[in-house]
Amino acid sequence: MSVESFYPSQSGRLDKVLSAHMDVSRNQVEKLIEKELVKVNGKIITKTSQKVSQSDAIEYKIVEPEERKDVSVDFDVAIIYEDEHLLVINKPSGLVVHPAPSVKEPTLVDWLIHKGISLSTISGEERHGIVHRIDKETTGALVVAKTNEAHEALSLQLEDKSMGRYYIAIIDYPLKESTILSAPIGRSPSNRLKMGVVEDGKSAKSSFVKIRQSSNQQELIAAKLFTGRTHQIRVHLAHLGRHILGDTLYGYRGADMPRVFLHARALYFRHPASGEMMEFEAPLFEDMQRYIQKEFGEDAFKMIEKEAIKEVFNATY
Repeated sequence: MSVESFYPSQSGRLDKVLSAHMDVSRNQVEKLIEKELVKVNGKIITKTSQKVSQSDAIEYKIVEPEERKDVSVDFDVAIIYEDEHLLVINKPSGLVVHPAPSVKEPTLVDWLIHKGISLSTISGEERHGIVHRIDKETTGALVVAKTNEAHEALSLQLEDKSMGRYYIAIIDYPLKESTILSAPIGRSPSNRLKMGVVEDGKSAKSSFVKIRQSSNQQELIAAKLFTGRTHQIRVHLAHLGRHILGDTLYGYRGADMPRVFLHARALYFRHPASGEMMEFEAPLFEDMQRYIQKEFGEDAFKMIEKEAIKEVFNATY
């Protein structure tokens, strides 16, 4: 853990002063204040609106990544792209992205630290480097920030939707038509493990495109998110009476499947340093690849390549 201190160049709200000094967003500063990592004149401050003057000594802590002693990292993760600012990985199924009080197994963050990969520190000790996450069961493309500057730039793109992903999934029954669904998502009142479409939930919007139907009425689809709610694709499909193969939490009733067949196929964003538009495609994992070949045919793979998915969304919407 490193400690930095400074005197403000001008008076004002603590979050504004600290944001300007660190050159990060006020949202990132709020996280530091919430975690009680900011002091003014030696006293921990928990109010972002606290007024400070040029004579006040402001101190903040940055928690450096450390290996958790109680977990053993005995797996590897495929890296799609890496430079000094970021890396893009292909997350396998069953891997939680970051530690939490309820998570005892090793996570992606544990793997990153174990590999000695430089990580941003602005999101707090549990989420080093993590700009966005995907569910434990979901596979595919995910970007990790190595520096605070990269983290900040990518977070802003996530907010203004200039960063995005295209997903592919296999569902138990065909959609009536390609569609865009806007329906608020919140915690399910009947099952705390689930999310659901609820009246007082947060706004959520997803688009779904039909790709190919199999002989047994299953369907290969693509999805794109306009918002990033927990379990959003799974919840919205369940709301439409459709379920991803293997997703028993949200109502899949078919034969046993090895896992949830949902994959973040493509990821795009502007490079935080160069501004160059970058696009990446995450290869399918072997189990999903075999299933698609068996049920939808070899030529289905051409229909779920990155460029083909983009074209079908552009043509549909």
